[in-house]
Amino acid sequence: MTRRIPAFLVATTLLSGPAAAQMLELEKDELTFGFIKLTDMAPLAVAYEQGYFLDEGLFVTLEAQANWKVLLDGVIDGTLDGAHMLAGQPLAATIGYGTEAHVVTPFSMDLNGNGITVSNAVWEAMKENVPHEDGKPVHPISADALKPVVEDYRARGEPFNMGMVFPVSTHNYELRYWLAAGGIEPGYYSPENTSGQIGAEALLSVRPPPQMPATLEAGTIYGYAVGEPWNQQAVFKGIGVPVITDYELWKNNPEKVFGLTAKFVEENPNTTLAITKALIRAAMWLDEDGNANRDEAVEILSRPEYVGADEEVIANSMTGTFEYEKGDVREVPDFNVFFRYNATYPFYSDAVWYLTQMRRWGQIAEAKPDGWYDEVARSVYKPEIYLEAARMLVDEGLADEADFPWDSDGYKAPTPASDIIDGIPYDGRQPNAYLESLPIGLKGDQRVVGGEVQG
Repeated sequence: MTRRIPAFLVATTLLSGPAAAQMLELEKDELTFGFIKLTDMAPLAVAYEQGYFLDEGLFVTLEAQANWKVLLDGVIDGTLDGAHMLAGQPLAATIGYGTEAHVVTPFSMDLNGNGITVSNAVWEAMKENVPHEDGKPVHPISADALKPVVEDYRARGEPFNMGMVFPVSTHNYELRYWLAAGGIEPGYYSPENTSGQIGAEALLSVRPPPQMPATLEAGTIYGYAVGEPWNQQAVFKGIGVPVITDYELWKNNPEKVFGLTAKFVEENPNTTLAITKALIRAAMWLDEDGNANRDEAVEILSRPEYVGADEEVIANSMTGTFEYEKGDVREVPDFNVFFRYNATYPFYSDAVWYLTQMRRWGQIAEAKPDGWYDEVARSVYKPEIYLEAARMLVDEGLADEADFPWDSDGYKAPTPASDIIDGIPYDGRQPNAYLESLPIGLKGDQRVVGGEVQG
């Protein structure tokens, strides 16, 4: 999407902006940001459509990208100034897994927002293993219910194929987490074999998010993990059933981030602050007054230049509900969270969790000390930039001081067992102890060598 704002409108907007607005001396004011067609790109669309970028003196072009790799490459080579990113992308790039570059984030874009969907045939087979109450499945649904189905496919010599959006995506790690919690091996990576399918009982492969429903319908995969609206799309098309949301899998888990190169931030500190201010305002707008603006957000996202799905499909999850089987609509007010619960603050503990999952499945091939996880988290996640931007908004009367975690050391309180599908608590300050607590996955000095786990 390329849209230019007329000069007279720019002047009017700037003159009518917040009276106390603190206009930064920008190093760069014409910017191009990338995104993937998912509802959690909403802060970018809202910052554009509500004029928050313009309030900061930023002239922004938003461009949809073909896939996550193209998007990351665009940020690294400077074609894009920044982008809506998978949280694992800045971390993986910085540690040299895949494309190597120092990418940082001053802004976490949302919490929750993903789901795991299976085909109708798989769901029919799973239902026999799922408790029901008043004729409806009891949620959350464990992968225990899927395990006999996977075993049946394997007994017939058929691979059980599933889709996820990228090797370092939240969706990959959430799908693996769910499968492993149900006793299903999701497979390992090694330096020699980056398929992620070493020793796998369910074979996971990469598919672009908008193509997930069609790939499921074609029978190429039997299930997938993806962000919205592509789980609800399967329900509307009558081709699949979302069996669990990531809110049920891990309550209020972090999702996307806004990524920029460290070089861009170093060369454009004021511009980075201005971007962060606009995005914080957009996130506030999305959640304010009990999600009162979500209908308007749905209309914006449904436009072809953004997500381009039907309003009804996007609204199904963006406005506080989620539909599982056709007609089984349930209240999930926190399915998409953009600001409350400190959703936009880039916590080090969130970064550490992603790194533990990279280690768990072999993307990080060798054991690392706890201090390494903290060091990488601090090199990528930049809460100091976030808080500086937040302070400016508070001083300008555009944000409430009580809404920001000023005294945080960057680590959340440990996630309690009750908030996670497998009942295993998570403490970002103790990554190796956490890895040891997980029944399936690499721990200690274990490595994947020659197609098997050793050590």
